[in-house]
Amino acid sequence: MTMNTLTSLFAATALQLGLLGATHAAPGNAPQIAPQIAPISVGSHVSLGPLKHIKAGLLDVAYAEVGPADGPVVILLHGWPYDIHSYADVAPALAEQGYRVLIPYARGYGETRFLSPKTLRNGQPAALAEDLIAFMDALQVKNAVLGGYDWGARTADIVAALWPERVKALVAVSGYLIGSQEVGRKPLPPTAELQWWYQFYFATERGREGYAQNTHDFAKLIWKTASPQWQFDDATYDRSAAALANPDHVAVSVYNYRWRLGLEKGEARYDAIEKKLAGFPAITVPSIALEGDANGAPHPPAEAYAKRYTGKYEYRLIEGGVGHNLPQEAPRAFAQAIVDADRM
Repeated sequence: MTMNTLTSLFAATALQLGLLGATHAAPGNAPQIAPQIAPISVGSHVSLGPLKHIKAGLLDVAYAEVGPADGPVVILLHGWPYDIHSYADVAPALAEQGYRVLIPYARGYGETRFLSPKTLRNGQPAALAEDLIAFMDALQVKNAVLGGYDWGARTADIVAALWPERVKALVAVSGYLIGSQEVGRKPLPPTAELQWWYQFYFATERGREGYAQNTHDFAKLIWKTASPQWQFDDATYDRSAAALANPDHVAVSVYNYRWRLGLEKGEARYDAIEKKLAGFPAITVPSIALEGDANGAPHPPAEAYAKRYTGKYEYRLIEGGVGHNLPQEAPRAFAQAIVDADRM
């Protein structure tokens, strides 16, 4: 499917959501001139160093930390089915600018574990957002620049919208990704539904079993379709795929997509958050939305969400065959966006 077709499909979806608006840069004082990130050889960094652990909320969170301990904090959030290595090139570049970069494994990934076997392996967006707040609280991080893509962008969007005092600035691939179960129940055009084939697959017990049995190959297929021009090698993929061996990964992943379709009710503890999100709250913090010119995953067009950003805002299209995993495919562009958003 071509990018033009995808854009048209998501424009139709955006009309259902009432999100259409013009891409804009919100008025305000002129931004500070940000330092320029040096050229990055993509894939030149293969490790983020030894992991750290901290108990935060419902989880024992495994995370990487790069840069000076007293630097301004940047928190980078990965998506599905990826991991923290998406930021292996981004983090050192930001550390060189003096940032303290924190990159946590989400629930169901890597060495992150639930503290109790009784906790529901819930993957709904509100749960991941509360995980981030708990992580920041545990590390005594008052506020931070947030960056993310896929699930990570959605989590960052939610925290920026509902806890703006905790977010100094935001960088989100594919922009505003806040949704609701009500919207998720509405059918899309057939060609758009086709793009979500895995969501419907996960809605079945066959799909859950299939993902559990074939996680490695399944996720690799998603990588290829989401970034059709990215020529990643097996070593790059396997480095991240190891994080999918987490014992809770399948449960959390399947729950997330079933929740979107209303097949999982969600937990009452998150009802108040989900009610707020169903109203599509504005994001008021300084924000930069990024998009790759070859993103093969479902994503909205920029004009569909621009008006949801009511503070300083900029949209950037990253060219050169860049797909869904933008920070790993175009690390310099992502790192530059973090630095620029911090100075907006």
